[in-house]
Amino acid sequence: MGSVELQSLNIAVLTVSDTRVPETDKSGDTLQKGIEEAGHKAAQRCIVKDDIYQIRAVLSQWIADTDIHAVLVTGGTGFTARDSTPEAVIPLLDKQIEGYGELFRSLSYDEIGTSTIQSRTVAGVANRTVIFCMPGSTGACKTAWHQIIREQLDSRHRPCNFVEMVMQRG
Repeated sequence: MGSVELQSLNIAVLTVSDTRVPETDKSGDTLQKGIEEAGHKAAQRCIVKDDIYQIRAVLSQWIADTDIHAVLVTGGTGFTARDSTPEAVIPLLDKQIEGYGELFRSLSYDEIGTSTIQSRTVAGVANRTVIFCMPGSTGACKTAWHQIIREQLDSRHRPCNFVEMVMQRG
């Protein structure tokens, strides 16, 4: 049995924030660096205000774009009045990936204790595009990318990953 080659994916990064600009988007930088170090392409990157309709507008465009295989969304997953990422994303999903939020909170517990219950991380698939949402902190982005998402977007990871599904788009 031969070795499986890494299939490079086009991954978009969406930062949801009322205050960040490109120069201060450390979480977006962290995700972009992880994407590139893993052999993928950071295809697009955008910052939007924490507004359901601005989030949906960008995500809908990327979901419809057959060249975008995955989207990483950082920010807007807490409980403040402005946090609206789950409400924006969930209606766009064909299927939710419940295990992502469960695993993220389990891993996060070791880092931030019971405060992890305030993380409304969600993930799912829309039009064969896999979407992972995570808190806006750099630490949360590192946890999500390095301990969950990186392997699930690696075609060599066994017993399963999301690569075959996202490569069937178009």
